[in-house]
Amino acid sequence: MDTKRYINFNGFLYEEREKVFTIRNRGWRYGDGLFETIRIIDGQPCHIEDHFLRLKKGLEVMKMHSSKMSFNDLKNQILKLLEKNRITKGGRVRLTVYRSGDGLYTPENEGKSYVIEAKPLNNNKFTLNEKGLNIDVYNEIRRGRNVLSQIKTTNNIPHVLSAIYKKENKLDDCIVLNEQGRIVEAISSNIFLYKNNNLYTPSLDEGCMDGVMRKQIIKIAKELNINVFEGIINGSMLLQADELFLTNAISGIKWVASYRQKRYFNKATKEIMDYLNKSVSV
Repeated sequence: MDTKRYINFNGFLYEEREKVFTIRNRGWRYGDGLFETIRIIDGQPCHIEDHFLRLKKGLEVMKMHSSKMSFNDLKNQILKLLEKNRITKGGRVRLTVYRSGDGLYTPENEGKSYVIEAKPLNNNKFTLNEKGLNIDVYNEIRRGRNVLSQIKTTNNIPHVLSAIYKKENKLDDCIVLNEQGRIVEAISSNIFLYKNNNLYTPSLDEGCMDGVMRKQIIKIAKELNINVFEGIINGSMLLQADELFLTNAISGIKWVASYRQKRYFNKATKEIMDYLNKSVSV
């Protein structure tokens, strides 16, 4: 039985350990690229249209105009890799697109390349964490409020440093602030507060990621007749909330049990998670 894992590089399959990049790679040199992480359920990509919409937006922001990319072809290449890696249940895919031209900061020529990675996950459906997260605020480097904050670039040192801070302080996650000291998101997740049938989350103007799962949660909350407010979130609101949870495309939802001395419940969070899993049933 073939137990090797493969990647898809520009439409061709290679063993995961094969060398496919050179030192001139702009994604490595300058972080001149974008990526999407896509959840796989029952062997199929979830919310792939929303991922492609954000990727398209990112390509426009990064001015990666030439060599137009067929998203239908990308989807087929993802499915091809899932089949090769025998992922028929839960999994995760990372699609990375980078500018492949020569040059220093100024590209001398244009072109795009892509790499697709696919790995299995133990859980086929989204699974809520049994033990709630313990989080705190990361305040050393703050997130800028601009269009780059809404897309997933391969250059994100502030979030790397916040993850190191999390590890050093034995936390499960960290809250990231914008330049005005307001709450933006967590290390790799959007953030939601719940109180009295109201759901609060930072608006995109505050500098948060335009999360694919964020979009799903807002849609689900409205279908459950929960009021949704996108806007400014500050520290006092954390202390007033009854529930606090984090969302991203791979985990779905993770509930937070504690922020410093504050403790949270997860009743509404569980209801939203159940609805999420029903919405992705094949």
